[in-house]
Amino acid sequence: MFSPSIDNNTYATLVSRVMTIDDVTWGDPKINFWDNPDLGYIVRFRGKLLLDRANAQNDLAQSFQAQNISPVFHTDNDLDAVYLIADPLTSLVAQILEIQETQWAEKEAPHIVRYLGRLRMDSIEAYDKIAEVMDPREVTPLFRTEQGKHAIILLKGVNRPTPSNPWINLIMFILTVFCVALQGALQVYDGPADTLWGTYMGAISRISSGLPFAISLLAILLAHEFGHYIAGRIHKTPVTLPYFIPLPPIPGLLSFGTMGAFIQLKAAPKNRRYLLDIGVAGPLAGLAVAIPILLYGLSLSHVEALPRILESGQGLQMEGNSILYLLSKYAIFKEWLPTPSSYGEVSPFVYWLKFFFTGRPFPFGGRDVMIHPVALAGWAGLLVTALNLIPAGQLDGGHLSYVLLERKARHLLPYILVGLFILGFFWQGWWLWLFLISLLGRTYAEPLDQITPLDPIRKTIAILGLIIFLLTFTPIPLQAFFGPLV
Repeated sequence: MFSPSIDNNTYATLVSRVMTIDDVTWGDPKINFWDNPDLGYIVRFRGKLLLDRANAQNDLAQSFQAQNISPVFHTDNDLDAVYLIADPLTSLVAQILEIQETQWAEKEAPHIVRYLGRLRMDSIEAYDKIAEVMDPREVTPLFRTEQGKHAIILLKGVNRPTPSNPWINLIMFILTVFCVALQGALQVYDGPADTLWGTYMGAISRISSGLPFAISLLAILLAHEFGHYIAGRIHKTPVTLPYFIPLPPIPGLLSFGTMGAFIQLKAAPKNRRYLLDIGVAGPLAGLAVAIPILLYGLSLSHVEALPRILESGQGLQMEGNSILYLLSKYAIFKEWLPTPSSYGEVSPFVYWLKFFFTGRPFPFGGRDVMIHPVALAGWAGLLVTALNLIPAGQLDGGHLSYVLLERKARHLLPYILVGLFILGFFWQGWWLWLFLISLLGRTYAEPLDQITPLDPIRKTIAILGLIIFLLTFTPIPLQAFFGPLV
């Protein structure tokens, strides 16, 4: 067993200042205490504490710091136990942190120890330095701010992501390309439609007619997802390739042939700057592609009168409006669309405010743009951007709100859920989003280092991302009407 360089009486003298000593047991410091707590210590004292645990721990930590020995406090068979362990961790942390308090965790806790104090250097440099020396020891450092101090928490284990299977990504993408192209073909299909199967077969035989819609929409989605992917790779944060979700289209219903795409963070980003870059890169890249596609598609579209009455068997589906979509239509057609035949007894501003958020009253007998499939893809790109920027959970908007507000971002969730619930009375699809966000929107991607602040440029970009959400948000994405209707 271990033959101590400081005799038992010296250990006992120091420990007896904070606790009564009922028994002493020697261990083997060559064994890692966290791998085998029953043996991996220099010596264990058991008894009753004379001070509260925090003060006792700090007193002994200072006494043994010069010998790279640390006291770990536990409860053992209803007695207080102090384990003196050979501790290289504290000496390593002391190189980057002026340690003011040390709190060793219980055996069952996911972390080993928490240090409180003030960093001796820039937080980015400090994190890189401590992460490098902790990695071979299978320890992950977390940087936090607690009680007005810098906190370094050492977690047991290191996340080492395993490679993904790219064949899954490829197969899902190919299926999505087919479904989106088929949806595009169904939008322009004018052949025989006696049966559902006949409509599908007719559209498949002319699937090339759906390529303008498919290429436009997939270009937007690819730009969005690879914006995330490239930002993740630049910051050496493990991310998967994009997973595209195919959605078989149904004739007569406006869908996109896909439920979108996503990438998965396989490890927590290093700090809030990295999280912002990865989170905002997707919406910015997707929007940079969506706006030109939308404007080009609108130039291929035309404005015509809306029917005053829908005859029996007639149907009408109209896309909703966001501020950016309204401005885009005005830029091409020089009028606010849809234009009602009359504003009635209210001002145009009041009419538009009500129509924007409720979709009522619909401007039958007025004018609206009949959009080309390419314009529809651009409009869908704006909608996808807004949905991803909802400031909740793992969504891109959740990343933006978290880097700006930190844990206070969670306070937004009840207001978001209430807002979606109210909007659901005007478009029931929001109730599905209410359900999904209530389940998945409570967990945020927390960076390893939460001490490093956003720099001014990134703070501006984060605010810009939330402004883009307001500009692209469509309160009533789709409306469907069926005759007879006056």
